[in-house]
Amino acid sequence: MNFPEGLPIGSDWVPTPSTAPVHFPYDGTVVAEAPIGTVELAGRALENALSVRTQVGRLPSHVRRKALQGALSALTEHRDAFVDLLVLETGKPLVDCRVEVERTLLTLETSAEEVARLHGETVPLDLLPSGDGLQGFWVRKPIGVVVGITGFNYPLLLAAHKIAPALAAGCPVIIKPAPQTPLATLWLAHLIRESLVSAGAPASAVQLVTGGADVGSTLTTDRRIGAVSFTGSAAVGHQIARDAAPTKVLLELGSNSALVVAEDANLPAAADAVVRGGYYASGQACISVQRVIVLESVREAFLAELTPRLDQLIVGDPRDPSTRVSALIDNHSTTRVRTWIDNAITAGATLTHPSHITQPTAPLPSLPADATSAPATSPAASEPTPAKSSAVIKPTVLLDLPPNQPIWDEEIFGPVIAIRSVPTLAAAFDTVNASRYGLHASVFTSSLATTFAAIDQLDVGGVVINEVPGFRSDVMPYGGVKDSGTGREGPRFAIEELTTTRMAIIRPNP
Repeated sequence: MNFPEGLPIGSDWVPTPSTAPVHFPYDGTVVAEAPIGTVELAGRALENALSVRTQVGRLPSHVRRKALQGALSALTEHRDAFVDLLVLETGKPLVDCRVEVERTLLTLETSAEEVARLHGETVPLDLLPSGDGLQGFWVRKPIGVVVGITGFNYPLLLAAHKIAPALAAGCPVIIKPAPQTPLATLWLAHLIRESLVSAGAPASAVQLVTGGADVGSTLTTDRRIGAVSFTGSAAVGHQIARDAAPTKVLLELGSNSALVVAEDANLPAAADAVVRGGYYASGQACISVQRVIVLESVREAFLAELTPRLDQLIVGDPRDPSTRVSALIDNHSTTRVRTWIDNAITAGATLTHPSHITQPTAPLPSLPADATSAPATSPAASEPTPAKSSAVIKPTVLLDLPPNQPIWDEEIFGPVIAIRSVPTLAAAFDTVNASRYGLHASVFTSSLATTFAAIDQLDVGGVVINEVPGFRSDVMPYGGVKDSGTGREGPRFAIEELTTTRMAIIRPNP
């Protein structure tokens, strides 16, 4: 981790009054000490961002594009070290962290390309007689300072989806990473700031502040900012929206994504998708498969396909390339997920794959030196500490959940899927929609009629046919409806969200 100590505020790195250890979730090992921000530092970051708002908004397109291209090159150079760091601070399996870095690279690349596509249009004002002789056109202008708040599960990628479109739009941005996973985001911010300066832009166009809810409130409730972009839980997102009003707020919130298995589905492919889509990132993804809705006529055949695939999943050390499920982010999350599982079983759900049987952590080799360097004042990165996560939850399957169970109604954010069967396709679609969430849903079918019915009837932000609901290309519009959020990400669409139209009306000959 080759970046200065402290926080990147203004044009420098500012020391913080305290630090806190970042733990490797699999065994509790200390990865490094992370700086802890304060309300005072958040205020300084806001003032710095506001002071360069006009300058950043007027940066030529070639400067903004060059800065993003430079960040892309720097991240590419360090891609392997970023992968190692992500494994250590998130505990996600190595395969998922590699995907995260590749998606981050694509996000930076496409954001740089979108700078060249930021334009307006002419308007035929003379459609009414009062517009005779008038010339009209609109342009896009940056919305102002952007505050981006990210979740712990994809810290590098989520930060890139906040920072890169903001810079492409001409907006200074302040990023606040999740307390559990600040390291990769700090490093990314450092690389982007260096690239900004190299391109002739101010480093303070990108700043980062860590800290608790008081820091977040300071950043989001200042009426001088242009927009807040938040990724996280629905409860926190809704509170931010209330507190920040009338500031524009973009919310990428949770979900309990459904996968429908129709009567004409390719059952082996559907079973593969449930396993692949339900347990990647150890289930800590807002569009992972959580609810599986199977037509009754194919229920037993589908379960026969699913069961042997579950036993092939390797559970354990996330640094092992073969691992697919590992520890959750912290002990609180582990305890919550296990409690929801136990409560569902007590209420009458059928456990078909082990859940409360846990995988104990084993002695591990020393952590990679290039991704675990820590300040001299902290414990050595490879020094054992009490495990932060007591056990790894094995991939879990529950059948026939009774009503009002959180595993079906809420977002579990763990390696758990729940299966219900329904008599008809119409009932399946109704079951998908009977949720307060609506981010992504998928349907496995061989029917074009069913495909278009799903696209028409499912009340979600994205309908995926014959693929996992967790499919996301970073260039597409991404976002949800209902309690899953407002606004859209993806560089082109985020840039539109972070700019405003300015109409120009000209009468050449008054």
